[in-house]
Amino acid sequence: MLDIAAAFLVITAVLAYFNRKYIGLPPAIGVMTIALGLSLVTIVLDRAGVGVPRDYEESLLRSVDFSELLMQGMLSLLLFAGALHVDLSALRSYRWQIAALAGVGTVASTLLVGFVLWYGLSFTSVALPLPYCLLFGALISPTDPIAVMGILRSAGAPRDVELVIAGESLFNDGVGVVLFSLLASMAVSGDAPTPVQGAMLLMREAGGGIALGLALGYVAYRMLKSINSYQEEVLITLATVIGGYALASRLHVSGPLAMVVVGLIVGNHGRALAMSDKTRMHVDMFWELIDEILNAVLFVLIGLEVVVIAFSSGLAVGGLIAIAITLGARLVTAGMPIGLLRPVFRLPAGAWKVLTWGGLRGGISVALALSLPASPQRDIVVGLTYMVVVFSILGQGLSIGKVVRRSMPCSMHSS
Repeated sequence: MLDIAAAFLVITAVLAYFNRKYIGLPPAIGVMTIALGLSLVTIVLDRAGVGVPRDYEESLLRSVDFSELLMQGMLSLLLFAGALHVDLSALRSYRWQIAALAGVGTVASTLLVGFVLWYGLSFTSVALPLPYCLLFGALISPTDPIAVMGILRSAGAPRDVELVIAGESLFNDGVGVVLFSLLASMAVSGDAPTPVQGAMLLMREAGGGIALGLALGYVAYRMLKSINSYQEEVLITLATVIGGYALASRLHVSGPLAMVVVGLIVGNHGRALAMSDKTRMHVDMFWELIDEILNAVLFVLIGLEVVVIAFSSGLAVGGLIAIAITLGARLVTAGMPIGLLRPVFRLPAGAWKVLTWGGLRGGISVALALSLPASPQRDIVVGLTYMVVVFSILGQGLSIGKVVRRSMPCSMHSS
């Protein structure tokens, strides 16, 4: 395990260095672009009869369970780090807008993507049953907070728009993971739960996750407030995140939602009322470094994963259809409501374009797809997911700044 961790850290550090010195893309996009390019080179070399680089890369990737690594290891740390600097009072003023997008929007997008994809793929050589199409809808509908918050920082969006996108991406994760679990059991077993059973599971997972987050956040806050020593206080935040996520898994409640709530409590009440300036500086620096390092490793892994995905011409066509459907569903479930109900959402003109194009997908979608049991349908879902995620990060991520500048130049100036 140490050799594998060392290999990925060295690869990530080298790619981050080359991106910073020679390319200059945003860090996450830069390392993923280079990793993807290197992976494509190994595939070309393999086709030309030089298979050693690809064989090494494949063996390295197969030694790591990407889904397990992200969902049980990195995700808790990244979600807490992301929530740590979200202004809770500002978030509270947009709570109904964020709840509508994260809850109703995610469920609506799941159904829309699933049914339209099932219809669209009927015109291709790719055969995917409806339950797996709905499963794809569930894993691709939540926007990825890791991708969104990392890339939004450099996009220059107005503060209120950035807050709504970030808040939605932090909370729709929990809804998406619960929907995915529900649909995965249905796709594998063939038994469809009743609407009441589905609603109860959603309430238990999501409500339980939020309740656990509130309890953990309060305990951490009281501990932080009772001492003044940055070494122990940093350790308390780290233990709360890792221990709390493990506890959520044991209790079968949403770990992602619990970590978001803990991050909001520690990042707002904890930083303001329970930490000295020195402690606040060290806590911020620690979690910023954790966020940057794990983000870089995650995006390198996404770029490298292309070598273990079985692509075909039919799947490539299906992927293009999936990209169009995913963007269309984002427009219908997020962009149009914001554009038509602008007084209700209280966002500037043009915000609907930024919300639509800024709904990035990332590693969480790939991890959920890879967590499915081995089957031909799983291979199709993984391939479609990977194409949507790569387009989202490279296509949408690199152009979101231009969309922001064109859609709301006056709002940016005033903000």
